[in-house]
Amino acid sequence: MSLPTVAGLSKFSTVDYPGYLCAVIYTQGCPCRCRYCHNTSLQPGQGSSVMSWSTIMGWLTTRKGLLDAVTFCGGEPTVHKSLLLAIKQVKALGFNVALHTSGLYPHNFANLLPHLDWVGFDVKAPFARYPDITRIPGSGGKVKESLERMLSRNVSCEIRTTIHNTILNGADLVLMAQELRMIGVSRWVLQRFNKAGCADLELIASPTTIDGDLVARLRAYVPNILVR
Repeated sequence: MSLPTVAGLSKFSTVDYPGYLCAVIYTQGCPCRCRYCHNTSLQPGQGSSVMSWSTIMGWLTTRKGLLDAVTFCGGEPTVHKSLLLAIKQVKALGFNVALHTSGLYPHNFANLLPHLDWVGFDVKAPFARYPDITRIPGSGGKVKESLERMLSRNVSCEIRTTIHNTILNGADLVLMAQELRMIGVSRWVLQRFNKAGCADLELIASPTTIDGDLVARLRAYVPNILVR
């Protein structure tokens, strides 16, 4: 089985796995077409790896004792069924493994969960509104299934939502808070839209805020909310 296409490697990060020093491997390919995406170059499913897996594994061998972990980002890493093999190889070197995902592939994601130490899970919208954001019919149900599977396994995770007032309004966020509470989420990160890398000129030009009064309303459903 061929391993996932590697679109990039960041050799040092302090933010992609909270509390850990990690390397970040970016995989190619994502079916979503979210307007606020900051890695649009990683959306196409085809592409050549910027480096071979043997090169990455050789380099990681030299990082033992210097790095704590490896984080897989995208794109959407779980689009690759071979991601499990890549994770097992990294774990065999003694590193913790983290994953950033949108949860669009519940079966693939479930197979990875026993091997993951931390997950950064993007919840993009109320589940019924998902196709408006991702442009993928039925995507909300798939994400809900992935989220429920992750929560049932008690995997360490961060559930976060990117906020832009053009995309999500107050009513959307209240509905999201209600849905998250119903499936057992007690901590939620609201992250401000970052225009870096975004190709959507309307979003870049439009101001966006996270209203404090609204956050207080959301905490009635999800008590622990961090605004970032």
